[in-house]
Amino acid sequence: MVEARHVSTMPARQGTRIEICEVGPRDGFQIEKSFIPTGRKIEIVNGLIDAGLRKVQVTSFVSPRAVPQLADAAEVLAGVKRRPGTVLTALVPNARGAERAAETQLDVMGVFCSASETHSRKNVNASIDETLARFPAVVEIASAAGKRVQGDVATAFGCPFEGDVAPEQVVRIARFYRDLGIVDLNLGDTTGMATPTNVSALLAALRAAVPEMTVTLHFHNTRGVGLANVMVGLAEGVTRYDSSIGGLGGCPFAAGASGNICTEDLVYLLQESGYETGIDLDQLIDVARLTQTSLGRELPGQVMKAGPRLTRHGVDDVATAAG
Repeated sequence: MVEARHVSTMPARQGTRIEICEVGPRDGFQIEKSFIPTGRKIEIVNGLIDAGLRKVQVTSFVSPRAVPQLADAAEVLAGVKRRPGTVLTALVPNARGAERAAETQLDVMGVFCSASETHSRKNVNASIDETLARFPAVVEIASAAGKRVQGDVATAFGCPFEGDVAPEQVVRIARFYRDLGIVDLNLGDTTGMATPTNVSALLAALRAAVPEMTVTLHFHNTRGVGLANVMVGLAEGVTRYDSSIGGLGGCPFAAGASGNICTEDLVYLLQESGYETGIDLDQLIDVARLTQTSLGRELPGQVMKAGPRLTRHGVDDVATAAG
């Protein structure tokens, strides 16, 4: 039986606790060409948890041939040190992946389906209907193992191959998830095609069709409006967001899929806007810098470079204008 939980139509008020799910260890690491040592992945995940992230998408149980970077999924999960309230999630594409995931300390299995036929075939080499047909078996395995299931929709706000995605296509998948007993719905902005206008339109369509589902928004910052879309989500009453440490991220099977919205930038925005996150921003910045060092390249996050707004600098740290 589906648990009745209605998506709020009221704005998320200041003081509201906003839930952030860190997806960098999966969405970010998956596109890195050089293999990140398992021990370093574990160190970063544990650092995120120590900084106050209560929900972390640690990895994905996809085929190691398709995504070699995540071939160590079980090993990484085995090394994660929980804190009270920690929720560990991973993407699970099919029954084989679910069986692997069921043997770990994972809490939530995320099934995922694209709202675009073309992207679906590029991403998982299957049609939408073929993809959805795999999920009843995943739900059965997860239930037997005491795991929850979250339903993700990729390209929910647009497809790089097909253009606009009609809200009805997303609603169709959401209803399928609901009928399987899944109440957590994650809307993926796979290539940064979300805008304030289509975010509002899609949320309105989902409120009308599946009001019992709880929505998480997963934005990318491909075109620089990721945090603007978060503000729209807050105005629409959404209190759950995905983000990625340092702004890592992207889909290896979609053109132009650059990084997710940055976790430390999101935390800064929320805290400065009066929302609660339970996250230590200074510790989070340290993890972002560790991640940047580990990858050997500059990451797009802004707050990790500038620091919090009230960071003080010595007057002798900069030159004084002459003349």
